[in-house]
Amino acid sequence: MSAAPVHAGEPEYVAAQPQDAARAQAHGARLANAQAEAEQQLHQTFTNLRFEDFGPSPVEGPVYQASAGGRIVYYAPQSEHILFATVYDRNGVNLTALAQEQGATRRLKAIDPAKALAIGPASAPTVIEFTDPDCPYCQALDRFWAAKAAEGKPVRRLIFFVSGIHPTAAAKAEHILCSPDREAAFKAAYSGQSPAALAQCAQGHAKVADDAELVARIGISGTPTLIADGKLISGFQQAELEAFLDSHAKPAAAKAASDASR
Repeated sequence: MSAAPVHAGEPEYVAAQPQDAARAQAHGARLANAQAEAEQQLHQTFTNLRFEDFGPSPVEGPVYQASAGGRIVYYAPQSEHILFATVYDRNGVNLTALAQEQGATRRLKAIDPAKALAIGPASAPTVIEFTDPDCPYCQALDRFWAAKAAEGKPVRRLIFFVSGIHPTAAAKAEHILCSPDREAAFKAAYSGQSPAALAQCAQGHAKVADDAELVARIGISGTPTLIADGKLISGFQQAELEAFLDSHAKPAAAKAASDASR
């Protein structure tokens, strides 16, 4: 009886090595071809941009879209990456902004205008304003609205207070809401005036808490945040606000001219 060769399994292992190397080489070639094709497609699709570098991304697998605090983010579960990014299509359309506006529109249904602190004439164009008495950009926005009112372009501001950013914002908001003349107290607070003692009352305290709950529910993360003609405006965007005022001023001017000609 002959003994089995000691290295009977070795030829198969040795024979497999060239096959593994060939498979690895073919896989590498496919990746290189895929990268070359992707780079070519990138240049062909976005002809108005110049790209210096191109290579693999750390993100793997499918990417999903989510909303966090009113902001659109992207998640790649396979490589466990979260992306804070802006996505554009080949025509330059900001798809991230569109998704954010659509989400904001859905969340607007949670806002009850009747519960806001209203400032300005009832007949003026209306904006919903999420604001903080200690926010310097909110104070600048208040000065902007005052200047526009002096030009004959007033607005009706529906105010909701954001009290979770600055430590004294809640107390100042309650002071405004508990004052006999709330609009005057608002103007004073936003001009930087500090009263000797801040007014307090149960109704004002409850309103500040209700506003905070609304802010959390609809995902307001910064101040000022405005809603004008159904459009979400994050921050004091003067050009957008000027356009909003102009869009309402033109129909009013046309109506006045029509009435005068009768």
